Amino acid sequence: METNGPVMSRQEGEKTHQSSASTRYGSVADSISAPEPEETTTVISSERAYVTVAILCYVNLINYMDRYTIAGVLLSIQNFFEIKDSMSGLLQTVFICSFIVLAPIFGYLGDRYNRKLIMIGGLTVWVAMTLTSSFVTKSYFWLLVLFRALVGTGEASYSTIAPTIIGDLFSGTKRTIMISAFYIFIPVGSGLGYIIGSYVASATGDWRWALRLNPILGSFGLLLLAVFCPNPSRGASEAHGGNRMQHTSYLEDIKYLLKNYVFGGLTVVTGILGVSLGSTISRRLRDRVPNADPLICAVGMLSSAPCFFAAIILASTSVPATYVFIGIGEILISLNWSILADILLYVVVPTRRATAEALQIMVCHLLGDAGSPYLIGTISDALRSQLNTHEWKFRSLEYSFLLCPFVGVLGGLFFLMTAVYITKDRKEAELLATGRYHQLT
Repeated sequence: METNGPVMSRQEGEKTHQSSASTRYGSVADSISAPEPEETTTVISSERAYVTVAILCYVNLINYMDRYTIAGVLLSIQNFFEIKDSMSGLLQTVFICSFIVLAPIFGYLGDRYNRKLIMIGGLTVWVAMTLTSSFVTKSYFWLLVLFRALVGTGEASYSTIAPTIIGDLFSGTKRTIMISAFYIFIPVGSGLGYIIGSYVASATGDWRWALRLNPILGSFGLLLLAVFCPNPSRGASEAHGGNRMQHTSYLEDIKYLLKNYVFGGLTVVTGILGVSLGSTISRRLRDRVPNADPLICAVGMLSSAPCFFAAIILASTSVPATYVFIGIGEILISLNWSILADILLYVVVPTRRATAEALQIMVCHLLGDAGSPYLIGTISDALRSQLNTHEWKFRSLEYSFLLCPFVGVLGGLFFLMTAVYITKDRKEAELLATGRYHQLT
């Protein structure tokens, strides 16, 4: 029976059920027994479950702030190190490449060993590398690239494991709500990273201080994680039911931010709206339309593509119209954040969810933002070599970005393909999790 609230992590009284369902659940692993992980065996109260989600959301916020802080100070980094667009794009590429290489490793570990300790170790490396990268001198750009690659360690460990802990604390509608709350902080953190990074760099006159803020905030999150977060038993929810500037006034600062950081603010607002809207539509349609989740994601992706195409084309002629289409497009593309995570949780058995999260992250970034910043920067550099004028510098970046909407269409088509199989896959996962699969086959 499925419950709709926080669950208690117990092992007493469930040994018979676990032995029949948790170690063997498919033809590939019929003869394989995974090592026994260290897990919490005490009762997890509902209050602690909600506190855990709040802490995980906070750390997720800081993670994505750190990822997009670089974007907020990228021009300053380019000027400081005297590098081209392609090399500045490389900073994000090496981070994502590190991320996708390490994510499967942490996914493997997360399905077998203490998830809390893995996250603490990865986040410790992230805090250390982010802080160290802020002290790189002008002649050592390659060292900054190396440190940004190592930052991927923290995100790879956290992003693959945190959703699975939420999945083991809640089930049903409550899980959907908690996962939605967790993923709302991806666009929020992305937008705030851009805004706060730019603001800190402007206020201090040094872009490196923008990189030093996140480790401070991250250290606080690391402490909270170590003290308050449990390591719930895998499948617990199923068992019960986953230049120096002068200081200005605050009002002047707000006016300045409203004029110059519209994109960051737009990303925050549209991200919240998109994730909330997607989650709400999913909850209302799921009982009536079994394959509603991938269909919602498909509609969002396919509808966002023409919006982003229009935004790119109109960027040189109408800034307001550009922001309108970006806003609509970001709402539509954000529909799938929480839904995609929820899909992964209910089509994969509990003991393999961290590995599934890792593979999903790896494929997503491998085919997306791993190579795209460097690829777009390279296309821009190639086009820019044709003509060296101020207008052409803008046009070269504009034309290189036209690749993105077409990739979005491909993503929507893949979601439509997913809609054909998802009902069957979900049913099989439910049977495997409850140990009834072999009885029916």
